[in-house]
Amino acid sequence: MGTKESAQGTIYSNAHLRKLILPLMLEQLLAILVGMFDTVMISGVGEAAVSGVSLVDNINILVINIFAALATGGAVVAGHALGQKNREQAGRSAWQMVLFLLYSSALMTIILLGAHETILRAVFGRVEEAVLESAVTYLIITGLSICPLALYNGCAALFRAMGNSRTTMYISLLMNLINLMGNALLIFLFDMGVAGAAIATLVARTVAAFLIFRMMMDEKKEISFKGRLTLRMDFPLVKRILYIGIPNGLENSLFQLGKILLLSLVSTFGTSAIAANAVCGTITNFNILPGMAINLAILSVTSYCIGAGDYGQTRYYTKKLMRLTWLCTSGVSLIMIAGAPLFLKIYHLTPETTILALQVIRYHAIMCIVAWIPSFSLPNTLRAAGDVMWTMIIAIISMWVFRIGTAYFFSYVFHMGLIGIWIAMTIDWMFRGVCYAIRYRGGKWEKVMKKREI
Repeated sequence: MGTKESAQGTIYSNAHLRKLILPLMLEQLLAILVGMFDTVMISGVGEAAVSGVSLVDNINILVINIFAALATGGAVVAGHALGQKNREQAGRSAWQMVLFLLYSSALMTIILLGAHETILRAVFGRVEEAVLESAVTYLIITGLSICPLALYNGCAALFRAMGNSRTTMYISLLMNLINLMGNALLIFLFDMGVAGAAIATLVARTVAAFLIFRMMMDEKKEISFKGRLTLRMDFPLVKRILYIGIPNGLENSLFQLGKILLLSLVSTFGTSAIAANAVCGTITNFNILPGMAINLAILSVTSYCIGAGDYGQTRYYTKKLMRLTWLCTSGVSLIMIAGAPLFLKIYHLTPETTILALQVIRYHAIMCIVAWIPSFSLPNTLRAAGDVMWTMIIAIISMWVFRIGTAYFFSYVFHMGLIGIWIAMTIDWMFRGVCYAIRYRGGKWEKVMKKREI
């Protein structure tokens, strides 16, 4: 079949897509809501605890992004094998991805536990001793959960590659319930403070990892670990996985680093700007929630189509799912624009902070309709085709030149304050979106996997 978009003999029905996407949306919503409740619970311990946990969370997010990106590489390779109707290759690829995640996460755990205080001081400089003490406690305990979390992320990516997101939704629900109940019990009843919050996280991630690993041993599944467990690395196969995973991991890691750098710039604008930025960072997550869920579906669906060698279907589903993303994002954006004043009342902000946050939320909502989708949805099809070097290079250049460079320019030359940083962010979106669209329309991405014989 050629590369024209085609709906004939579609691989995924609308019912299949709904079964894939709706659980992903619920899972994303759950993660955001539980994160908010988690923060509220920890805030009851004191400011030093909140500050220490927030510092460590920046490191944790960086680590999570790295392993999630590596899991994406394995899921794409396994998805290609499924498209080729080769379940043996899919299972081997899946286990090799998980094995690499386990080895690399174990190494990361040793590094974090062995040099925890050095890492914290190197990244965040001098902080108050009470804050550092809380950060060290939280980092040591949650560091033990890196391996279970890497295992969970790897297996969850494989379930999505099989088109089964309902299972990951249920396990995510259980994991977050354990975390919330553990926080309530250990923080408030046993008065364990930061240690209690960290232990709850460790237990929740470990239980989730054990459950999802057991499910991957079911030989009836399209991708199964049954009969494929080994401690030996298949380096040619791992190389294929890392070809997609490493560029994606670098992109995500540098993106998180860029966010940390911009937080230091926001801190120079005063208390109102800091508070408004923190609140907007939480509320705007709801604006992109449908898009983030559908993006995972785009990666799974197009990986399968590309594995089957059907680029007409790949283009068809890319267009179909991007249209759905636009409709969902537009609907949520309209709610955000109209309901922003009501949402902000929850936080009891000062009038100055409220006005600033209102400007940012509404601007972000408008730009989500205009520029977010080509910047974040379209590159998932390119990644599924193995065109990861292009997406990585564009994303890194755009982030440093526009998101960071323009943010500092707007701040120091035009004195635009917080809104200038968010405008710079959307300029980054627009540049990347144009570059990805040109690449997609050109069709070179269709030949990447063929050249590498993946």
